[in-house]
Amino acid sequence: MAVEQALAQFKETEGGEAFRLQNSKLLKVELAGVEIQAKLGSMVAYQGDVSFEHAGSGGLSRMIKKAVTNEGADLMKVSGTGEIFLADMAQDVQLLRLEDEAITANGPHVLAFDAGIEWDIKRVEGASGALSGGLYNMELSGTGNVALVSDGPPVLIEIDGESTFADPQAAITWSQGVSSSVKTDVNVKTLVGKGSGETFQLAFSGSGWLLLQPSEGSAGTPAGGGAGGAIGSLLGGR
Repeated sequence: MAVEQALAQFKETEGGEAFRLQNSKLLKVELAGVEIQAKLGSMVAYQGDVSFEHAGSGGLSRMIKKAVTNEGADLMKVSGTGEIFLADMAQDVQLLRLEDEAITANGPHVLAFDAGIEWDIKRVEGASGALSGGLYNMELSGTGNVALVSDGPPVLIEIDGESTFADPQAAITWSQGVSSSVKTDVNVKTLVGKGSGETFQLAFSGSGWLLLQPSEGSAGTPAGGGAGGAIGSLLGGR
């Protein structure tokens, strides 16, 4: 009994929304005959009659985009009746609710989303030449829950007409009214390592919000995915 009392602070939460946080790093999803999509390998535990299936690309168009861009999280379909607990490398989970709207997200930061959410791969504006191989992100749209992960507690920046610049790997997600493009500062000094180290940024403009993590990368970010992957590949000589 003493041990149970000591662990009471970690007790599983019950009731409420289908998607709900158990703590800052663990998401619980109630399944009631519906299908969700989650990041491949993110299952920590489950109870009930739950089945898992590789989600694939969800169509020929997206399959080609994933093959060409190396963007878009590897997803699994989760269905049945029960509860599933999801996490990714002990990163913080950010839970959003979309109501017939859209957001853009860095693919590796997508943890899970409802059946009512559609996704596609979108190219970042202004990417050309050597950078064009990986400057892509995921667009999520519709009505339902979306869970993202961040490497530490994020900060929400309001964007209203004034340009905002961010490290590509620090930008987690942004709203529909915000557009992104590439800002570069490539010259001889930056290429030989005598520059600031901040050669490439994403430029954000429009009206809406931008969510940033306090990190320029995370354990779950593959080297080839998203804007950061292309930049890393270029600087690494790949």
